[in-house]
Amino acid sequence: MQKITPFLWYDGKAEEAMHFYLSIFKNGKVISVNRMGTDGPVISVSFELEGQRFHALNGGPMFQFTPAISFFVDCNTQQEVDELWEKLSEGGSQDRCGWLKDKYGLSWQIIPSILGELLSSKEPGRSDRAMQAMLKMNKIIIADLLQA
Repeated sequence: MQKITPFLWYDGKAEEAMHFYLSIFKNGKVISVNRMGTDGPVISVSFELEGQRFHALNGGPMFQFTPAISFFVDCNTQQEVDELWEKLSEGGSQDRCGWLKDKYGLSWQIIPSILGELLSSKEPGRSDRAMQAMLKMNKIIIADLLQA
Protein backbone atom coordinates (compact mmCIF):
# COMPACT_ATOMS: atom_id res chain seq x y z
CA MET A 1 0.00 0.00 0.00
CA GLN A 2 1.38 3.40 -0.92
CA LYS A 3 1.77 5.86 1.93
CA ILE A 4 0.36 8.92 0.12
CA THR A 5 -2.74 8.59 -2.06
CA PRO A 6 -4.45 11.37 -4.04
CA PHE A 7 -7.98 12.00 -2.73
CA LEU A 8 -10.29 13.55 -5.32
CA TRP A 9 -13.55 15.38 -4.58
CA TYR A 10 -16.37 15.11 -7.11
CA ASP A 11 -19.89 16.47 -7.20
CA GLY A 12 -21.73 13.15 -7.51
CA LYS A 13 -19.57 11.77 -10.33
CA ALA A 14 -16.79 9.87 -8.55
CA GLU A 15 -17.79 6.47 -9.93
CA GLU A 16 -18.35 7.87 -13.43
CA ALA A 17 -14.94 9.58 -13.35
CA MET A 18 -13.26 6.40 -12.13
CA HIS A 19 -14.71 4.40 -15.05
CA PHE A 20 -13.71 7.18 -17.47
CA TYR A 21 -10.08 7.02 -16.29
CA LEU A 22 -10.11 3.21 -16.31
CA SER A 23 -11.27 3.28 -19.95
CA ILE A 24 -8.27 5.43 -20.90
CA PHE A 25 -5.33 3.95 -19.01
CA LYS A 26 -4.34 0.41 -19.99
CA ASN A 27 -3.29 -0.68 -16.51
CA GLY A 28 -6.05 0.07 -14.06
CA LYS A 29 -8.53 -1.57 -11.74
CA VAL A 30 -11.38 -0.86 -9.37
CA ILE A 31 -10.34 -1.35 -5.74
CA SER A 32 -13.70 -0.58 -4.11
CA VAL A 33 -17.04 1.13 -4.53
CA ASN A 34 -18.58 2.24 -1.24
CA ARG A 35 -22.32 2.89 -1.04
CA MET A 36 -24.58 4.36 1.57
CA GLY A 37 -26.34 1.16 2.65
CA THR A 38 -26.67 -1.86 0.41
CA ASP A 39 -28.37 -0.21 -2.56
CA GLY A 40 -27.79 3.46 -1.77
CA PRO A 41 -25.83 6.06 -3.70
CA VAL A 42 -22.08 5.77 -4.13
CA ILE A 43 -20.20 7.67 -1.43
CA SER A 44 -16.64 6.94 -2.50
CA VAL A 45 -14.51 4.82 -4.80
CA SER A 46 -10.95 3.59 -4.80
CA PHE A 47 -9.09 2.67 -7.96
CA GLU A 48 -5.65 2.23 -9.42
CA LEU A 49 -4.16 3.65 -12.63
CA GLU A 50 -0.70 2.57 -13.79
CA GLY A 51 0.21 1.46 -10.25
CA GLN A 52 -0.99 4.71 -8.62
CA ARG A 53 -3.87 4.42 -6.19
CA PHE A 54 -6.63 7.05 -5.97
CA HIS A 55 -9.58 7.64 -3.68
CA ALA A 56 -12.55 9.69 -4.87
CA LEU A 57 -15.45 11.08 -2.89
CA ASN A 58 -18.88 12.27 -3.92
CA GLY A 59 -18.56 15.28 -1.68
CA GLY A 60 -20.93 17.73 -3.37
CA PRO A 61 -20.50 21.07 -5.13
CA MET A 62 -18.59 22.92 -2.39
CA PHE A 63 -15.12 22.38 -3.87
CA GLN A 64 -13.85 22.36 -7.45
CA PHE A 65 -10.56 21.28 -8.99
CA THR A 66 -8.01 23.95 -9.91
CA PRO A 67 -4.85 23.77 -12.05
CA ALA A 68 -2.84 24.26 -8.84
CA ILE A 69 -2.96 20.45 -8.63
CA SER A 70 -2.45 18.33 -11.72
CA PHE A 71 -1.42 14.82 -12.65
CA PHE A 72 1.81 14.58 -14.66
CA VAL A 73 1.78 11.66 -17.10
CA ASP A 74 5.19 10.62 -18.44
CA CYS A 75 4.78 9.34 -22.02
CA ASN A 76 7.33 7.33 -23.97
CA THR A 77 6.00 7.90 -27.50
CA GLN A 78 4.09 10.42 -29.58
CA GLN A 79 1.36 7.82 -30.02
CA GLU A 80 0.91 7.66 -26.25
CA VAL A 81 0.86 11.48 -26.01
CA ASP A 82 -1.71 11.70 -28.82
CA GLU A 83 -3.98 9.01 -27.39
CA LEU A 84 -4.00 10.33 -23.82
CA TRP A 85 -4.34 13.94 -25.00
CA GLU A 86 -7.42 13.22 -27.09
CA LYS A 87 -9.15 10.90 -24.66
CA LEU A 88 -8.53 12.87 -21.46
CA SER A 89 -9.43 16.25 -22.99
CA GLU A 90 -12.69 15.00 -24.56
CA GLY A 91 -15.42 17.17 -23.06
CA GLY A 92 -12.79 19.27 -21.25
CA SER A 93 -10.23 21.74 -22.56
CA GLN A 94 -6.77 21.70 -24.11
CA ASP A 95 -4.29 24.20 -22.75
CA ARG A 96 -0.67 25.24 -23.37
CA CYS A 97 2.51 23.24 -22.79
CA GLY A 98 0.89 19.82 -22.52
CA TRP A 99 -1.76 20.80 -19.94
CA LEU A 100 -5.41 19.86 -20.28
CA LYS A 101 -8.53 19.66 -18.16
CA ASP A 102 -10.74 16.61 -18.36
CA LYS A 103 -14.53 16.84 -18.41
CA TYR A 104 -14.57 16.79 -14.60
CA GLY A 105 -12.25 19.81 -14.35
CA LEU A 106 -9.19 17.81 -13.22
CA SER A 107 -5.90 19.05 -14.70
CA TRP A 108 -3.42 16.71 -16.38
CA GLN A 109 0.00 17.25 -17.94
CA ILE A 110 0.65 14.88 -20.85
CA ILE A 111 4.39 15.10 -21.30
CA PRO A 112 6.82 13.06 -23.43
CA SER A 113 9.86 11.81 -21.50
CA ILE A 114 12.22 13.40 -24.01
CA LEU A 115 11.06 16.89 -23.00
CA GLY A 116 12.88 16.65 -19.66
CA GLU A 117 16.03 15.47 -21.40
CA LEU A 118 15.91 18.34 -23.89
CA LEU A 119 15.16 20.97 -21.25
CA SER A 120 18.18 19.84 -19.21
CA SER A 121 20.53 19.45 -22.19
CA LYS A 122 24.13 20.64 -21.74
CA GLU A 123 24.40 21.32 -25.48
CA PRO A 124 24.62 25.12 -25.92
CA GLY A 125 21.22 26.61 -26.74
CA ARG A 126 19.45 23.24 -26.90
CA SER A 127 17.39 23.66 -23.73
CA ASP A 128 16.40 27.22 -24.69
CA ARG A 129 15.27 26.11 -28.14
CA ALA A 130 13.27 23.23 -26.67
CA MET A 131 11.64 25.57 -24.15
CA GLN A 132 10.72 28.10 -26.84
CA ALA A 133 9.26 25.34 -29.02
CA MET A 134 7.24 23.92 -26.10
CA LEU A 135 5.83 27.34 -25.17
CA LYS A 136 4.19 27.55 -28.61
CA MET A 137 2.48 24.16 -28.30
CA ASN A 138 -0.70 22.94 -26.73
CA LYS A 139 -0.20 19.20 -27.21
CA ILE A 140 3.53 18.45 -27.11
CA ILE A 141 4.88 17.21 -30.45
CA ILE A 142 8.13 15.28 -30.05
CA ALA A 143 9.30 15.82 -33.66
CA ASP A 144 8.95 19.60 -33.26
CA LEU A 145 10.95 19.52 -30.01
CA LEU A 146 13.73 17.52 -31.67
CA GLN A 147 13.80 19.87 -34.65
CA ALA A 148 14.14 22.98 -32.43
